[in-house]
Amino acid sequence: MSATVAIPVGLDRSLVERLVREALQGHLAPGPASLPPGQPNPLVVNVSARHAHVTQEDLEKLFGKGHQLKVFKSLYQEGFFAAEETLTIVGPRHRMITNLRILGPCRDHSQVELAFTDAVQLGLEIPVRKSGDHRDSPGCYLMGPAGMIHLPRGVIRHERHVHMNSADAAYFSVKDGERVHLRVKSDCPTVLESLLVRVSNGTRLEVHIDTDEGNACNYPRATGFELFR
Repeated sequence: MSATVAIPVGLDRSLVERLVREALQGHLAPGPASLPPGQPNPLVVNVSARHAHVTQEDLEKLFGKGHQLKVFKSLYQEGFFAAEETLTIVGPRHRMITNLRILGPCRDHSQVELAFTDAVQLGLEIPVRKSGDHRDSPGCYLMGPAGMIHLPRGVIRHERHVHMNSADAAYFSVKDGERVHLRVKSDCPTVLESLLVRVSNGTRLEVHIDTDEGNACNYPRATGFELFR
């Protein structure tokens, strides 16, 4: 059923038309996508660009005694953030990449996470590892405004993984440390295999892939994602 609404004399017609368009757009706009039956949380897939994690001790060597990380942007996982502070990473033969952002809060170990193309630019051969696993990994120099540190190891390509809580794990019938696959629907459809499952209470359902993987599947134009075993 429709009705005709008279425009009061003196009221700008273009203003009325704009307000009507906005109202219709708000009414007709689709709501958030419904979840598959039983799935507790929406699946979020994010591309993780190169970054560093540092200890408080290393942070103070790089930025000065007593320095604390400043929040630049909150990340999807509660309590984690991209910091304002950035570094320069120096590899073999003095090749370097500037503006390497630190992610906070500080950790109990320092490490650098790069995509394969970043490593090639620096002249490094890096292994695919989960966070904290520095076996057979190369080192680098990190430069900040107050000093430089040498990491003897800890430059890795962080393997693709999915964060989930216990309810998510139950839905997907997986346990911490197991593997799942990610189907990316785009104009370059891709299946990324063997994502490491990381289960922790208070965690939001989120997949992390690196920039090389994001480029391979044309992530910016993806229309959907699916996790499966």
